[in-house]
Amino acid sequence: MSIHRVCFVGAGAMGRVNAVRTALAGYPATLYDVDPRCLEAAPAQLEESAELLVAGGQCSAADIPAALARLSVEPDLARAVDGVDLVSESVYERLDIKREVHSQLDALCAPQTIVTTNSSFLLPSEIEAGLSHGERFAALHSYMASPLMDIVGCSRTKPSVIDTLRDYAASLGAIPLVLNREYPGYLLNAMLGPVLATAKLLLLEGRGSCEEIDRSWMRRRQAPAGPFGILDLIGLGLVHDSWQHREDEGPIPGLRPRVLSLLEPYVRRGDLGVRSGRGFYCYPDAPYMAPGFAAGGPQREDLYRPLELALLGSALAIAGSNVAEPADIDLAWRIGMSLDAGPFELFAELGRARFAARFSQHVGAGCFDPGRADVALQYLGRGSPEAPA
Repeated sequence: MSIHRVCFVGAGAMGRVNAVRTALAGYPATLYDVDPRCLEAAPAQLEESAELLVAGGQCSAADIPAALARLSVEPDLARAVDGVDLVSESVYERLDIKREVHSQLDALCAPQTIVTTNSSFLLPSEIEAGLSHGERFAALHSYMASPLMDIVGCSRTKPSVIDTLRDYAASLGAIPLVLNREYPGYLLNAMLGPVLATAKLLLLEGRGSCEEIDRSWMRRRQAPAGPFGILDLIGLGLVHDSWQHREDEGPIPGLRPRVLSLLEPYVRRGDLGVRSGRGFYCYPDAPYMAPGFAAGGPQREDLYRPLELALLGSALAIAGSNVAEPADIDLAWRIGMSLDAGPFELFAELGRARFAARFSQHVGAGCFDPGRADVALQYLGRGSPEAPA
């Protein structure tokens, strides 16, 4: 199997960026959206998406005109998917909407067409359940400003589909990570989500301000941004929607209603983060972006330590669930967060016994999902070469 032409269903930010990235690699691509207004705005917005990739160093400005010439918009779904080898869906993150769209794609696409979801939060198997052609369905999940691409099949996915998607991702200059099985949040989001949730909990409990929490993380990890800067970059509207529509309570028991109450005033005001000019910080002159911010106050270990435990516990739970090997988990974190060390590499700073004691206290204080904590501690206790020393 090989990919020659691609269709992107959903002309939002992710669909546009993925379409431009594909066109930059030489593929003709079509962009479809059910909303005519999105398609009318698409040409100008595709140029903005291209500028984002230029700013991120993923291409040069000279590459853009030829790439945009390979892109077209199509208001009719049947025509949009006609003759394509791959469909990438990036519609609104609601299961009923995803299922409806994939039911249409299931009926319209040719038998050999690979159909994928770019969902960040929903499990592929939840979308695949009602499809007649589950053998050609998989998750191909990308990140806005990162070369990482997660690939995971469902129970009926053909191995050749996974191989083709791996080759396609590599042809884009991406780093494909093939997961052994599906997992909420894949790899990067499955680690980042609990870190961000822990930061929200620290803020809600009054243990530190946004600046203090971000500074504690940025100084210790030499990171360009802390949790609240990252939330502003993601967009508070998207973060709010992800918490509003999730079926579980998230990585911290009982946190969901508290997070929604924290975010709702921002969403009502339209203070959605970097793109709106205001979120947890004001832009373009957010304090954490200023030189010397990380070193500008005392290091708060009481704020950094819960964030680190959330990261390490999540990484152990992923490995313990046989989703991916520690090396791939570390790679996802290093590349995705632009940091010099992955979670398994950070265990050298703590050691097994000290981590286990601190993590047990962390879980006992209600700061981590007990089920995932059990998986993490069981993996830690195996004493295998893969488990951290």
